[in-house]
Amino acid sequence: MVPTEIFQKVRRIEISTSRLVTDTFAGEYHSVFKGQGMEFHEVRPYSPGDEVRTIDWNVTARMGDPYVRRYHEEREMSVMLVVDASGSVDFGSVRQFKRDLSTELAAVLSFAATTNNDRVGLLIFTDRVELLIPPRKGRRHVLRLIRDMLTFEPEGKGTDIKLALDTVNLVLRRHSVVFLVSDFLADPEEYRRALAITNRRHDVVAIDLHDPMERSIPDVGLIVLEDTETGELRQIDTSSRRWRNDFEAEVRRSDAARKECFSTSKVDRVSVTNDRDYAASLAAFFKQRARRMVR
Repeated sequence: MVPTEIFQKVRRIEISTSRLVTDTFAGEYHSVFKGQGMEFHEVRPYSPGDEVRTIDWNVTARMGDPYVRRYHEEREMSVMLVVDASGSVDFGSVRQFKRDLSTELAAVLSFAATTNNDRVGLLIFTDRVELLIPPRKGRRHVLRLIRDMLTFEPEGKGTDIKLALDTVNLVLRRHSVVFLVSDFLADPEEYRRALAITNRRHDVVAIDLHDPMERSIPDVGLIVLEDTETGELRQIDTSSRRWRNDFEAEVRRSDAARKECFSTSKVDRVSVTNDRDYAASLAAFFKQRARRMVR
């Protein structure tokens, strides 16, 4: 039985994200994520204005009048949410932890998919595959995914993006949309090849999570920082301008390496921070991708 507190959290997420999907994302999702192609629908008599290329010459020869073939987009797709649950996402210096942010993002994307009659699945990973739920349809299934993300307690602390992507390629036989939700603090060289291979087979979108404290640490004197994936503790003197400058320079180098990895793998990236409204970041992504598709 689902505890009352968890049920209430699921319900709150459903209400807030469903409204966002209905008002903003359902149509845009449909326009930027296409189905498998076109499937045959019917043959009907030719009408002025129909494309000559659509004439079915075999039927036309039998009937004595021109007939055209009509097609519909094969809309139904599978969407796989690949969600990082490593120790580094259990961090948040502002409104919420990155883990909570990833749950809300996954909920928005799930409801957008199910509104368009697509199947949705979930893979949660750390340094191992922690949970795998195959893609299915329907609101009840999406609510189950949200509940599982809220209640899941991972066994691992580390991050293995390559393993997660390799698993996706094993379980998804048809071309699918893969939303890879992570803070991508791992070395890009560890998953670069797997990312490129997965994006050739599927449509991969990287949802890149950040907390502002990970990018710039203010002068607050001596502090102890813990690596949440290894448990290592380190005392830092944040009053040192040199240390703060070196820290921010390393952040910039890591950002550049990550962006270069996404770019060479031809993977779209959505950068989301937990001190800002993620809806604006998603909306900007949908608009940019839609513009690119019509060129």
